[in-house]
Amino acid sequence: MATKRASANRKPPTASGILLRYRDKDTAYGVTRKTTTRLADTLGLSETQVVHIALANLARQTLPRYEADNGPLTDEQYAVIERLVPQKGFVSSKKNRLF
Repeated sequence: MATKRASANRKPPTASGILLRYRDKDTAYGVTRKTTTRLADTLGLSETQVVHIALANLARQTLPRYEADNGPLTDEQYAVIERLVPQKGFVSSKKNRLF
């Protein structure tokens, strides 16, 4: 019973949202409500889930999945690598190009 009382006293989480304005026609940068509804029906999902999936796919395609590095290695860094990991017989295609 303590669980019922605790859950009754809890406030529902507040959701922050955005206003989604559908386009009058489908374009490369927007879709109509009809298209979203068709996608939801085809996939067996709600329209909200369709929008979330679309945004997740866009994020995967667009955003980097790793932090930017500091650029190419310096000669000093190559020297440290060669000391730590013997490079006998290995020729780097990046450092020593044939052509």
